[in-house]
Amino acid sequence: MTQQEPPKIEFPCEFPIKVFGVQNDEFKDHVHQVFSEHADDFHPSKVKSRPSGKGTYLAMTVVIVATGKPQLDRITKALKAKPELVKMVI
Repeated sequence: MTQQEPPKIEFPCEFPIKVFGVQNDEFKDHVHQVFSEHADDFHPSKVKSRPSGKGTYLAMTVVIVATGKPQLDRITKALKAKPELVKMVI
């Protein structure tokens, strides 16, 4: 059986990034700051948020025009730099 290659992404492209974390202003500010620093086209209006059932956590989806894998890696690393706020990045 042959291994399939993962699909190749052609950059630049619109790319959604989901960030899950503790629902508070510090988490939201951190997400906005990271995207402001690493994505030239970031605007707060491009963020969609959804709280968890009990309101403890928040899922934020941010759509950016990604320029390449290095940019996505930098964003992921910067988001995960605060594990007390960010629980998962997809």
